[in-house]
Amino acid sequence: MSVFAFYLFALSAITGGLFTVISRQPVHSVLWLILTFISAAGLFVLLGAEFVAMLLIIVYVGAVAVLFLFVVMMLDVDFAELKAEMARYMPLALLIGLVILMQFVMAYGSWESAHAADSLRAQVVPTDKHNTEALGAIIYDQYFLLFQLAGLILLVAMIGAIVLTLRHRQNIKRQDILAQMYRDPAKAMQLKDVKPGQGL
Repeated sequence: MSVFAFYLFALSAITGGLFTVISRQPVHSVLWLILTFISAAGLFVLLGAEFVAMLLIIVYVGAVAVLFLFVVMMLDVDFAELKAEMARYMPLALLIGLVILMQFVMAYGSWESAHAADSLRAQVVPTDKHNTEALGAIIYDQYFLLFQLAGLILLVAMIGAIVLTLRHRQNIKRQDILAQMYRDPAKAMQLKDVKPGQGL
């Protein structure tokens, strides 16, 4: 059953990734991307990495892919013009893809597992604990300060991105809540006596 599930998730991940690239509709591409993420999460579950699988579903499927979907659906982008521009660089993209594929083949051909890897892994992750429990114990015990520092760096980066992209435009009407609350009804409305046959 596990072998059947592996081939099922692997084929769906490859199919989703392929149709993400070659699909003509951008909304369909995002939906195929979501299928790829879910299939990759299933592969992580088969490997025993349930925590990484849940992160993949919650972060990428629940946030990033849905954000892509909303952006694609709400923005009126001329994708035909973008694809026409992409077709000009297709030979260069194919060459770069071929070089990356050759690097993967060379790396996989020369990769060897270390003899002491299993013993070192057993020292880091105890066998009597669950995968997620052991990972939480390592992050929040041994590397607690580094984990909090990483979160602080991400917070500073987010604030910096907001500050850099924030623009105060001048000739735009903005809502002033206090001005609306404290307005004088006698000054806010003016009655005009319009005579028949005349305009304002």
